Amino acid sequence: MQAASEAPARSAEARRRRVREIGRQCRRHDVQTVRFLYCGNDGVVRGKACHVRFLESYLESGIGLTVAMQSFTMLDQLVPEGAFGPVGEIRLVPDLDSFAVLPYVPRAARFLCHLRTLEGEPWAACPRAFLDRMVERARARGLELRAAFENEFTLARREGERWVPIDRSPCFSTLGMDAAATVMTEIMDALVAQGVQPEQYYAELGPGQQELPVRFAPALRAADNQITVRETARGVALRHGLVASFAPKPFPDQAGNGAHLHFSLWRLGDQANHFHDPRGRYGLSEAAYHFLGGVLHHLPALVALTAPTVNSYRRLQPRMWSSAYTAWGPDNREAAVRVPSLRRGREMESTNLELKPCDPAANPYLALGGLLAAGLDGLERKLDPGEPVLVDPDTLDEAERRRRGIRRLPASLGEALDALERDEVLRAALGDVLAREYLAVKRAEVRGFEGKGVEFEIEHHFLKY
Repeated sequence: MQAASEAPARSAEARRRRVREIGRQCRRHDVQTVRFLYCGNDGVVRGKACHVRFLESYLESGIGLTVAMQSFTMLDQLVPEGAFGPVGEIRLVPDLDSFAVLPYVPRAARFLCHLRTLEGEPWAACPRAFLDRMVERARARGLELRAAFENEFTLARREGERWVPIDRSPCFSTLGMDAAATVMTEIMDALVAQGVQPEQYYAELGPGQQELPVRFAPALRAADNQITVRETARGVALRHGLVASFAPKPFPDQAGNGAHLHFSLWRLGDQANHFHDPRGRYGLSEAAYHFLGGVLHHLPALVALTAPTVNSYRRLQPRMWSSAYTAWGPDNREAAVRVPSLRRGREMESTNLELKPCDPAANPYLALGGLLAAGLDGLERKLDPGEPVLVDPDTLDEAERRRRGIRRLPASLGEALDALERDEVLRAALGDVLAREYLAVKRAEVRGFEGKGVEFEIEHHFLKY
């Protein structure tokens, strides 16, 4: 009994120490306002802020938020058939470990938040709580998902009625690096200051397009890192009179912005990569193949979470290196799941899978939670991913794709939502409340863009992601 009673006391004392440390950091950096941020069903990063003088009290209680925000679309409209309206409130409760001083906003800091009930319990419509549940589901098997989003985004400026990219340099060119050097260096410095480590950087194929992979992390931290990358790139760009757009297809006739999701499972017991087997084909273990089988099996529904906007499906087209079929293969960049070649000398660390039909408009907590639910289902049922595809799957005729079990991914958000509604595993993982509201919000977005034309679509996606 003594040991059990000591645990909450130690936890409370650890919290008090963390709160005191946050207070010291605020004083050291002369912080005036602290933002409480979250990501909703629409994938838009939103939040409220408090003055630092009242921070400690809000760390205890959270900041009030209307429940209606989980029934908001990215067009900033309340869904008429949504479950949440003008009556009811929740709390934005910060994860104390997510505290960071914002290098790109003077005298400001931020937390990433849970959506909690007034009683302090996880809210059934909270995306972060969904990912927490899936993380615990993996932990019950002695496993931990580690992941990183490999973001592409576009640097542009407004000229009259048009968005104009900062340059039109060739793919991977030093011309592109030089054109964006000042902004990108500041973005990387700001990420490091917030505890996110960029691993690489290069100018990508599209006009003004940048790619910025960051270091992998446990699932919840990886989702938090994705919010940090999006917020930081946009905040720094704004200081330079630019916009950093993470819209999936910012220019209809140019390359789209992906957020390829790299992931692997690690064993908690010996801290070894559960996907790695030096004797396995492509260095993958049997468990990796079963997890892959689950991802491919659920992929038509999963893309409703990883490619979640009307604009996303301009990108998921054949022969665009974004994937359009439920195929996998070694270093096949037209496959939905690529098996990256291993890095010599770092074989275990570098063993991972890459999900390509994922873009930066995704709510990262929903994307990673859905990925975990799909992959764990594959592990439990020992699903077979089939044979690898060593060519562009679009070059196979329909009969051959059908023989190999390769399906076309949904061609629109509406089709993806239909697949999600039919997928009992993913809907059960989300829970009735979150699944129902997510589907309602996204179907309202589909209706909101019907008949509006491409200019309306681009305008509304360009700035919000």
